[in-house]
Amino acid sequence: MREITEIIKRPRLTEKAMAQQESANQVVFQVARDANKIEIKRAVESLFKVKVDKVRTSSVPGKKKRVGRYQGRTSDWKKAVVTLAEGHKLDFLEEL
Repeated sequence: MREITEIIKRPRLTEKAMAQQESANQVVFQVARDANKIEIKRAVESLFKVKVDKVRTSSVPGKKKRVGRYQGRTSDWKKAVVTLAEGHKLDFLEEL
């Protein structure tokens, strides 16, 4: 079994993610590209001590970036939208 920190890399604190958190009690994480929904659910429940209702995942392709005449590419990553059960809450801005 993998470590929790290998599965969940970081929360995504964007405007859209904050709106989802307030309206639908959903939290967005950047996760390992080979992590599945069951691993993500177990990792979130054990790390943050909350009950997870469901997990949706999507693979996000990297973007092309340029610096002068040189062109590069950011790496691909995987996004997990975790819906928390009724009565459970997770807020990263209050913990800071």
